[in-house]
Amino acid sequence: MSAYDETDLRLAAKAGIRAPSIGNSQPWLFRLDGGAIEVRTDPTRRLHHLDRDGWAARLACGAATFNARLALAWAGHPAEVRLAPDPHDAGLIARLSPGPQRPPTYAEAELHGAIERRYSNRGPFWPDPVPADVRARLIAAAREESAWLDLLVGMTAIGAFSEIARSADRVLRRDAAYQAEQASWTHVESAADGIPVTAGAPLAEPQDLLPQRFFNDRRRVAGRDYEPEPLVGILGVAGDRPADQILAGEGLQRVLLTATAAGLDTSMISQPIEVPAAREQLRRSLGRYGWPQIVIRFGYGSPGHPTPRRDVTEVI
Repeated sequence: MSAYDETDLRLAAKAGIRAPSIGNSQPWLFRLDGGAIEVRTDPTRRLHHLDRDGWAARLACGAATFNARLALAWAGHPAEVRLAPDPHDAGLIARLSPGPQRPPTYAEAELHGAIERRYSNRGPFWPDPVPADVRARLIAAAREESAWLDLLVGMTAIGAFSEIARSADRVLRRDAAYQAEQASWTHVESAADGIPVTAGAPLAEPQDLLPQRFFNDRRRVAGRDYEPEPLVGILGVAGDRPADQILAGEGLQRVLLTATAAGLDTSMISQPIEVPAAREQLRRSLGRYGWPQIVIRFGYGSPGHPTPRRDVTEVI
């Protein structure tokens, strides 16, 4: 195959828009250029307070790139991918050029089937533990994309992370501009982007280990506490340049889809990444070479509420 066409572009974009993004801001665009598909950031959807340096947009667009790769591979038209291919064009996230045609692998077909089923479940998870073999698959999924995933084991590690995350959340709650921008992306009525109040978690309570974003004033059902020993994974990569953050987005999406295919629910915790002092504290606590890019919560929960997506025609 020498060139992608409009059909391939639409296929890639339709999968790409199912990626996660902070505030469900959907900061991506897809374009056909010279027979290749470009994934680009959409400057009109930049979050000036929630994402001051563009980290979250690059992470989201990296996740969208992974979805686009999967869709093309599933169609038998796999891509050769270059991340951040033009140092003079910061908005160009990835360039997908046609590779040799072949049938999709079993793993590609399985992950592609999980794209439509993946969404963030912010509600409490059941106490059922995640089996060891599934944990191993999650770690391997990150490694496949040159990322790493550290799953926190034991209450000592969980407690230390909880202190860092809750401290970062308090810092962000004191930032009036940050909170106002978050509120502007929270919707009571139907919208094609943002977070519907129905998709938000119940109000946090003092005994909760992990911080929750404030999306509504709903209280949880009596006796339905958040898990006392949650499974938390910290995903990172070796560096922290824009290209590293895009790479982390690809790793994030492979991990999320692997979790979905295994029957897990997930949600993301970004507060300790957004506050520089907290992020450095988290990095030191891990004893890892590299930089944490996002935190993921894994478990089994009741069916949640997927967030909406813009029509694919709006992002092409």
